Amino acid sequence: MAEGKILTKHPLNKSGKNISKQKYETLKKAILSALQNRELTHTELFNQLKKRLTSKFAGNVSWYGETVKLDLEARKIIEGTSPKPQEYRLK
Repeated sequence: MAEGKILTKHPLNKSGKNISKQKYETLKKAILSALQNRELTHTELFNQLKKRLTSKFAGNVSWYGETVKLDLEARKIIEGTSPKPQEYRLK
């Protein structure tokens, strides 16, 4: 049985990535959970993802995390704040 794929979006209309739907859903759930009721910097968000997923995830958590984060920004599910360092939050 072929594994389902999803073509991600990019907030700057750059080309998206074709990734496993299962990996996408795993990262999406982890990102949304990490941002529940709080804002996190990029570093804090990715530290959370690595802590939650490294032992359970086959693949590079940082690469997939960045791909899914950009997709969620493009879909207006999460957003980055403007001051530096930028923080991410649920929209």
